[in-house]
Amino acid sequence: MKAKAEPNPQAASGTVWFVALGLITAVVLAYANTLSAPFVFDDQRGIVENESIRQLWPLHEVLIAPPQATGAAGRPVVNLSLALNYALGGLDVRGYHALNIALHACAALVLFGLLRRSFLLPALKDKFGAMALPLSAGIAALWALHPLLTESVSCVIQRTEILGGLFYLLVLYAFVRSMEAQAWGGWRWVTVAACFVGMAAKEIVATAPVIVLLFDRTLVAGTFAAAWRLRRRFYLMLAASWLVLVGLMLTHGNRGGSVGFGYGVSAWEYALTQCKALVLYLKLSLWPHPLVMDYGTAVVTDWREVWWQGVVVLALVGATFWALVKRPAAGLVAFTAFAILAPSSSFLPLVTQTIAEHRMYLPLAGVLILLSCWLGQRWPRWAIPVILGSALIAGGATHARNQDYRSGLTIWGDTVEKQPDNPRARLNYGTALSEAKRVDEAMAQFKAALRLKPDYVEAEYNLGNALVKQSDFSTAAAHYARAVELSPEHAQAHYALGYCLLRTGDNAGALRHYARAEALRPDDAVILRSHASALTFTGQLTEAESRYRKLIELTPTDGGVRAEYGVLLARLGRGDAAQTQLTEALRLEPGNRSTRYALGRVLMDQGRWAEAAEQLRVVVRARPG
Repeated sequence: MKAKAEPNPQAASGTVWFVALGLITAVVLAYANTLSAPFVFDDQRGIVENESIRQLWPLHEVLIAPPQATGAAGRPVVNLSLALNYALGGLDVRGYHALNIALHACAALVLFGLLRRSFLLPALKDKFGAMALPLSAGIAALWALHPLLTESVSCVIQRTEILGGLFYLLVLYAFVRSMEAQAWGGWRWVTVAACFVGMAAKEIVATAPVIVLLFDRTLVAGTFAAAWRLRRRFYLMLAASWLVLVGLMLTHGNRGGSVGFGYGVSAWEYALTQCKALVLYLKLSLWPHPLVMDYGTAVVTDWREVWWQGVVVLALVGATFWALVKRPAAGLVAFTAFAILAPSSSFLPLVTQTIAEHRMYLPLAGVLILLSCWLGQRWPRWAIPVILGSALIAGGATHARNQDYRSGLTIWGDTVEKQPDNPRARLNYGTALSEAKRVDEAMAQFKAALRLKPDYVEAEYNLGNALVKQSDFSTAAAHYARAVELSPEHAQAHYALGYCLLRTGDNAGALRHYARAEALRPDDAVILRSHASALTFTGQLTEAESRYRKLIELTPTDGGVRAEYGVLLARLGRGDAAQTQLTEALRLEPGNRSTRYALGRVLMDQGRWAEAAEQLRVVVRARPG
């Protein structure tokens, strides 16, 4: 006996709104404890160090993120969303997390709508029409609350996955709406627009035009020929969205050296690694433990290490193509999951992260749809309670996992515990320990990272930083020198080495490395100021003066810089210019006694005794002892 379908998608609208409210509430409750979680991992380069998000105009500068802006480079929609966050709250992390949670909730709502309306299409109505609303609600809830998605939502820069997934779902949802009887004609335009925007959010949307055509063939038109004949212009418009992706790839093709060949990982090695990754993703979809934020950059080099995973992957791919013919609806879902994973999990190396849980953000929905629909067909009486119960358990597990994101110490400590041979995890855990003033423990992590990866530049550099905190400048200089040897373009290492050499009496060496750091980053005010100060200290006043002039241009409101410049000008015998700089420095920092004292000395040198006495009296009154 066939199940009785709902009469139309508008039925039980009150229940639909109730489900929508429930989904939003569940997502907020599961992720509320991440609002104050700090920026971690790629957030540093993608947000904190991303200068392109500091303004909203001119727009083209916002849309073109620098190559080093990990996660945002080549993804204008993502960078624009970060710029909006910055405009509203600077680097207050709460706003960024709130928007991630809101976007994730929106994606859950679109998935719910997509599934519900798909189940009511004639091709699926007999099987799933009667349970369309509760089944789609259960799947959407289980997906939205699944712990495997915590990295995608809780790591701010993984907004790329959320936005890519949201627009991918919106493409499919709008297409389904356009296929309904008496549908608003604008839904096709919404489909096309979502596809164009999605291409600028995440590369996974590249497969969306193909999936829409496959969806049409499977659930609407019946054949590819019929779909093409009925909607040829529509598919050509969808295909035109690939031009957006082509343009972005031409300008950000290797994504700052993180994607492509020629970075030490072959296509074969990466493909072998993805056999391991895909089986791991499937396992975590079914049993999400243990979850790891960073799996590192290791690759599989011998096929014998992953032979059985390779067999599993080939079997799944074969089953998918078989299903496309024999079980078209199931084949559509499985093929879509593989298609979304293909850009990151096939043979094109993503060398900075060879395995990453966030890549399962949208493919996870495919796994859950297949399992849930199978349950619905096999045990229709128990399917909904089992799915909703699983969603409830998943929500609790997600909330618990998010506790690990409450600080850099907790998330990196958790990662090191689960991936002890990951040098990058060791490095980041050491950095978090150092920031917490646990310097000895931090040094142990940096040394562990160097044992795992002897040519690790950042581990050498950070070990040097830890030694500086212990005032061991000589040993720190040795590690900075090693960092410079490994990476001659590392400006910060040159700068730090210059600082240590100055402290240990090697003035010539210090100035040489300060000069190199300045050459590499000529507009870095910190490097420029330290170089100017070192030149002043070694008596090279004219060279120092030229750098202070540039510093004033770079940091016109820094009273400390103006005070140092004023003192230098006084030593050069330019009293009037010195007075001008010191007076401006006092205007910017009226409570600075050192600056006021320096101004008094300059006035004394000019013979302006009364004015000098007035400035010095203020200094004495402020500090009578």
